[in-house]
Amino acid sequence: MSDDNHTLPYPEPAAEHPTLVIPGSAPAQATETAPRTRRRWPWVLLIVVVVLALLVVAAEFIARAVLPGIVRSIVVEQLDLPADQQLDVETEGLLLPQLIGGSLDTLHLSTDSVTLEGITGAADVTATGVPLRGGDLGGASGTIRIDQAQFTSLLAGTDLPVESVEFDAPNATVSGSITVFGADVPLSLTLTPGAIEGDLELTPVAASIGGLDIDLDRVGSSLGSLGEGLTQPQRVCIADQLPAGLTLTGLEIVDGAAVIDIDVNGAIVTDASLQDKGVCPS
Repeated sequence: MSDDNHTLPYPEPAAEHPTLVIPGSAPAQATETAPRTRRRWPWVLLIVVVVLALLVVAAEFIARAVLPGIVRSIVVEQLDLPADQQLDVETEGLLLPQLIGGSLDTLHLSTDSVTLEGITGAADVTATGVPLRGGDLGGASGTIRIDQAQFTSLLAGTDLPVESVEFDAPNATVSGSITVFGADVPLSLTLTPGAIEGDLELTPVAASIGGLDIDLDRVGSSLGSLGEGLTQPQRVCIADQLPAGLTLTGLEIVDGAAVIDIDVNGAIVTDASLQDKGVCPS
């Protein structure tokens, strides 16, 4: 061939003939979809978290609505209380973790009036470590508030002349009569109540005979051994008037009522003998 007719090289494809991208082709779709997917993920995750949070809140509300009724039914059955017994039930903290764990941290029970072994009063008890699948309580304590009539019943087994009781915080005045030389003599003793080793302790602070105030020492000297017995601090066992699972830890007169502090044996919910009346030493 002649050197006058040189073969010219083909032009670079990228320079003069760029590759055309057809709309809708795979590379274009991948380019558009990836950013959209990345933008959607945070929203999807947020929605899932919100839904789960709403479910947890709903479950917590349901638990708080249902649990008090269940607890009330169990307490009424275990203590053999009337079916219509008024009883308020409160819990503390988030319930769901406690329900999953099978134990309530704290359970608060209160009622304006309940009768236990013949003693009627308002009760307020807080229990801890309450098992949900059976078993003893971790512990419990509370108060029972009784009026003057119920307090009179507590003193029925004492040597005091108890016909009536009048509260005047922090004291209680018991009134009755004693027999002296065959005659009934009206006697009133003002006492400060307390508790000692599970027993009721009554400490005389004032006395009157026949409506006249008299020094406690004179009562003792005037009435001999009878007077000395009446004017000395008295220790009264009331265990036989309370369930055996309750122990008296304190007693004081407050706002027209006798407030009895009690400690509750955690086994009272499983041991029927602790729900019966206790026993005083003979």
